[in-house]
Amino acid sequence: MNEFGLVLLQVDRTFFDYAELVVPALGATLAMVGIVFPITALIGLPLAVVLINTGRNGLFPHKSTHQVLSVVINVGRSIPFLILMAAVIPLSRLIVGTSLGVAGAVVPLTLASIPSFTRLMESSLREVPRDVVEAGFASGGTRWQLIGKVQLPEALPGLVSNTTIGLINILDGTAIAGAVGAGGLGYLALSYGYNRFDGTMMLICVVILVILAQGIQLSGDALAHRLRKD
Repeated sequence: MNEFGLVLLQVDRTFFDYAELVVPALGATLAMVGIVFPITALIGLPLAVVLINTGRNGLFPHKSTHQVLSVVINVGRSIPFLILMAAVIPLSRLIVGTSLGVAGAVVPLTLASIPSFTRLMESSLREVPRDVVEAGFASGGTRWQLIGKVQLPEALPGLVSNTTIGLINILDGTAIAGAVGAGGLGYLALSYGYNRFDGTMMLICVVILVILAQGIQLSGDALAHRLRKD
């Protein structure tokens, strides 16, 4: 029994035993991130552009559109992920044919990631100085030209920084998804590390997740810093 009152069992596993379990789980985690992140970015960034530009100071203000979109995003962000996963099981089965494994996790992970990612992108776009946009207007640019050639390029360092946060959030979500049978490192840590009291397995999963998160963070910070200098 450790200092927290938990009973830890001695698990007799070799390096190859652990590798046989960890490698497929790592592959499942990376697969979830690799599928969910592009979908989230392709939907979240355009939503952020619409959200910022339908606001009062946007390029095409539209109060009702802005309010409805804001409410939908806020509702999406307020639903706890575990509850969302359970709630969309019928939708997951309809879209991908299952609610388990990597395929079953893609739908709830995407639905959970889009609202938060949209807000992150919106905050980056808000950092673009208003006078820069007005200068684009003065030079005769259309609204869509201003979005593509002024707003997005000016906000790029912030977009990269917040994309890093969004990507790490998705990685965290894959670990939580493991609690309901999605597979990956989260499932491995729970089913072997926690339920079977395998402290070594738990430690391996945690270390790998930390390394992945730190790698994403450092890479994103380096790219954002380079873009700011340019």
